[in-house]
Amino acid sequence: MKKTNKKVILAIILISYFMILLDNSIIFTGTVKIAAELNLSQTTLSWVTNAYSLTFGGLLLLGGSIGDIIGRKRVFMIGLTVFAVGSLLVGLANSAVMIILARAFQGIGSAILAPTTLALLMDSFSGEARTRAIAAYGATAGIGASIGLVIGGIFASLLSWRDGFFINVPIAIIMIGLTVLFIPTTQATQAKRLDLIGALTSIIGMTALVYSLVGQQGRLLALLVAVVAIATFIWQEARTKQPMMPLCLFADCERLGGYIARFFYLGQC
Repeated sequence: MKKTNKKVILAIILISYFMILLDNSIIFTGTVKIAAELNLSQTTLSWVTNAYSLTFGGLLLLGGSIGDIIGRKRVFMIGLTVFAVGSLLVGLANSAVMIILARAFQGIGSAILAPTTLALLMDSFSGEARTRAIAAYGATAGIGASIGLVIGGIFASLLSWRDGFFINVPIAIIMIGLTVLFIPTTQATQAKRLDLIGALTSIIGMTALVYSLVGQQGRLLALLVAVVAIATFIWQEARTKQPMMPLCLFADCERLGGYIARFFYLGQC
């Protein structure tokens, strides 16, 4: 593959990833104006964020698994499309119900994009080039968490919070076009069979876990459901031939250390 194409592929991955990070910053900085314009109570406003968190957290494992089954390039473009449509609907929202549903739909797009961007990066680069690409990916996360708030503040103060979502639409369209032109079609990395029990238990477990943290009522019950579902998921992954999340990943001490560090880093964000 040409060196120029490699740079374009990396740009596609990083811009798409940054778009997700910026989106959350715009919500964070624009909450006051969103609440005032749509006449949202504090509880309703919290669900503008929580709806996104529920679908994103609940479908994250499934989003990555589908890319392995039907091809990551195809799933990446689906994720961009879902995220763009969700962004458009958020920008057009004129009621509490509409913006909450649109944010939930956006979360589905993010749950597809987040794991697929990293998977495409690993597919497209190797050796030292992969190390540099991963470093750039990590740097994008840090930049998105800091500069994203500044950009979100600009949209909220000088323009409109709606513009912050509308801008995702042309960016996603451009990324889809560049994906078609520059990212090679990836083959399925495993037999085309979805681990249905694993998918179902992961969705229930992660969604219930997120709700136990952000919900208003029934949080203890949600936590119990999450514990049972996640335990069932782990049992299923240990026995199935084609797991969504191979447990052998946690046998590598360096990889496990990275997971733990990432967990605590995100926990204080």
